[in-house]
Amino acid sequence: MSVLSETSNRHITAVKFVIAGGFGVGKTTFVGAISEVEPLTTEAAMTVVASGVDDHQAVANTTKTTTTVAMDFGRLTVDESLVMYLFGAPGQGRFTFMWDDLINGALGAVVLVDTRRVEDCFAAVDYFEKKGLPFVVGVNCFDGAEHYELDEVRDALGIMPHVPVFEMDARQKTSCRDALLVLLELLVSRLSNKATS
Repeated sequence: MSVLSETSNRHITAVKFVIAGGFGVGKTTFVGAISEVEPLTTEAAMTVVASGVDDHQAVANTTKTTTTVAMDFGRLTVDESLVMYLFGAPGQGRFTFMWDDLINGALGAVVLVDTRRVEDCFAAVDYFEKKGLPFVVGVNCFDGAEHYELDEVRDALGIMPHVPVFEMDARQKTSCRDALLVLLELLVSRLSNKATS
């Protein structure tokens, strides 16, 4: 059998995951850290014009000068049969009208949380709960942010015990990989539970 025919007989499964959370929480950083290709981003400069619409106080003391206005996109090949496509959702409230399109065909989501602004993630958590899309919560550990126990973060977000909550660093490839593995484990567990019920 030729190499060409072996390749054409191989089945590749593509899965779609969404990375969500509040403004400036690290979604673009997450996609950029883990993507094997140069990520597609839709970053636009943060301007004074938007100051009356967007709350920039959360990132006022950082070097953040841009914001996602549509989505981020990255790809990760797990092995010869599995490819993950990652879609970073915009975090500002005025762009949430795009979320329905972004989750179309998605198997699950990672919601990033900044413990300095937990309330900014309520919208993402509520949205995925209402849509019935499985999600996990990654507490993105920002330098200088106060540390809270994971159960405190869970209580603050009001999420159910079956939703995994873990600490991570969106700047590190291995940490992003581990977050995606937690999401995959959740999905496999849900499939197993459905099969046995």
